Amino acid sequence: MSRLYLAPMEGLADYVLRDVLTGIGGFDGCVSEFIRVTGSVLPTRVYEREAPEVLDAGHTPNGTPMVVQLLGSDPEWMALNAAHAATLSPHGVDLNFGCPAKVVNQHGGGAMLLADPEQLNRIVSAVRAAVPADILVTAKMRLGVSDTSLAIDCATALAEGGAASLVVHARTRDHGYRPPAHWEWIARIDAAVDVPVIANGEVWTVTDWERCRAVSGCDDVMIGRGAVSDPFLALRIRGLMDRSPSNEDWRDVLGHMAGYLRKLQARVASRHEHGRVKKWLSYLQRTWPQAAELHAAIRRVQDSQEIQDVIERALGVGQSMATHRSGRLSQRDPADLAVV
Repeated sequence: MSRLYLAPMEGLADYVLRDVLTGIGGFDGCVSEFIRVTGSVLPTRVYEREAPEVLDAGHTPNGTPMVVQLLGSDPEWMALNAAHAATLSPHGVDLNFGCPAKVVNQHGGGAMLLADPEQLNRIVSAVRAAVPADILVTAKMRLGVSDTSLAIDCATALAEGGAASLVVHARTRDHGYRPPAHWEWIARIDAAVDVPVIANGEVWTVTDWERCRAVSGCDDVMIGRGAVSDPFLALRIRGLMDRSPSNEDWRDVLGHMAGYLRKLQARVASRHEHGRVKKWLSYLQRTWPQAAELHAAIRRVQDSQEIQDVIERALGVGQSMATHRSGRLSQRDPADLAVV
């Protein structure tokens, strides 16, 4: 059975947005934003702050399994932190070898490790040895740093080191997030390793998902920015909503955005709620032109309650029947969410 996962997206899909997107429905699992490992064992409070799902045995509020992701370059410290993370995240520990951010790469982490397959193997081997056998260790990688010459070597190093599965983002670090994604490389990696491979990159629509699976040869797909741009993408893939977004869907989005902002106000100890809503709107503009209008209306507004009022006015009095419909879909038995 094909599975869908919500990707970790540093600086974008925080735990509140993970809550909203998995609550809408259609995802089999999700991964936290990376937790950076340096020269110490991080205390439990760090995990509780960055991935509060650990307080509920590694589940989002709607029950979707969540895996904690670690980022670091030192095998010993990664192993020690993974051992602790495994006590908090029973669904597994994921290792980040794909982050293209300069601040991460300058310290030798993330995608920069793809220049050294032997170090990848040392890190995964150390983590696998430190984590209980019943806890999965997985990894997420790109195709390389500046080219794909070591892509197969890196994937093989991770698999032989003990990674139970690999998520492959089909671009190099230098590609960043520029299209296209090179799904054909995922097929090559899948043929070279003996562990499951999950395809990732440039899946914005149901058609993209179909093409990604066809080209990569992978049944399972991880969706990132596509789910932020269309929160109902997983349900569309499942065949539980129309394949194409509609104006009626936009009313649903407004309802979920109002809920998102309320959760931010209640759960996030910061004054940056307005920035998070605007960032989400910048992605929604790809799918709905109404998002651009709303973004323009709140561009200079920094008070979150004022933004809430603007959203509520746009939504109108009460919620649409479609919003209630989406809520019911997210509560269905998982068997009803099987890909057909």
